[in-house]
Amino acid sequence: MPLPGHGSTRERFERLAAVAEQDLAMARLVEGDADARAILAESGRTDADDEVTYGVWAARSPSAELRATPTTEGWLLRGTKAFCSGSGVTDRALVTAEAPDGYRLFDVATADVVVAPVPDSWPAVGMADSASETLVFDSAELPASSAVGPPGFYTDRPGFWFGACGVAACWFGGARGLVDTVVRQLGPDPDQLVLAEVGRQSAGLWAMRQLLTDVAAAIDADPGDRSARARDRSLALRQVVHDGCQALLGSTSAVGGARPLCHDPHQARRAADLHVYLAQHHGGQDAVRLGAVAIGDRTAWY
Repeated sequence: MPLPGHGSTRERFERLAAVAEQDLAMARLVEGDADARAILAESGRTDADDEVTYGVWAARSPSAELRATPTTEGWLLRGTKAFCSGSGVTDRALVTAEAPDGYRLFDVATADVVVAPVPDSWPAVGMADSASETLVFDSAELPASSAVGPPGFYTDRPGFWFGACGVAACWFGGARGLVDTVVRQLGPDPDQLVLAEVGRQSAGLWAMRQLLTDVAAAIDADPGDRSARARDRSLALRQVVHDGCQALLGSTSAVGGARPLCHDPHQARRAADLHVYLAQHHGGQDAVRLGAVAIGDRTAWY
């Protein structure tokens, strides 16, 4: 998987989309592993083991808080962490925790630090196979070297927004899989209304893919960009792809009817998975930011 900002970001996005087109839950795990390796590379670490699987467990939740306490030897992790995708599968994880000096990131071996999952903490139907359970950390002792970067590194680095764009590539891939399945299952002579709906879906997919291509080129052109412009570009991409995928979810049944969603287990799971995956989008607050940018500078986007 090419690292973002190294000249092949478009290929990275397309490979993530290709996995998502087949299996969104698997794409969630692949995206987490790829993002973790990009984060480690950005921090200057080049020793990530290719033989292990990584996750990024960075969700913030008032009901599941993980704290890091400094010790004479390193750090002590205690608390719970929600939405730990790949629970029971990943070998290592980059985990965020609140520390006295700020918000920190740690590279941990999951078998050494996780006590147990919270029972029934992932009763999901959509994205069920991502196993995104809430996990309990109880007095997990870590060496000082487990801290990745300084306080605030996880969210302050340019690559934070590259990773956000990678998630959008997965959303796009899931939507492409939905539409492709519908098209393959159509009869030889669909009526005009169906053709019109497929045409709108195809145009939407083309637009999303073109935007992903443009953003990938911008990332490769200036991989160290820490400006608000780079952040807002990522937010705009996610907004467009999210809204486009939502529209495709709604139109899929209009084209294929209920039969594929009821009789094709892969299509039914893909639709349910995409619905849940899209809920990861912080739509309201991101849209507010984009609106503020547009009001403050009408040349920002259009």
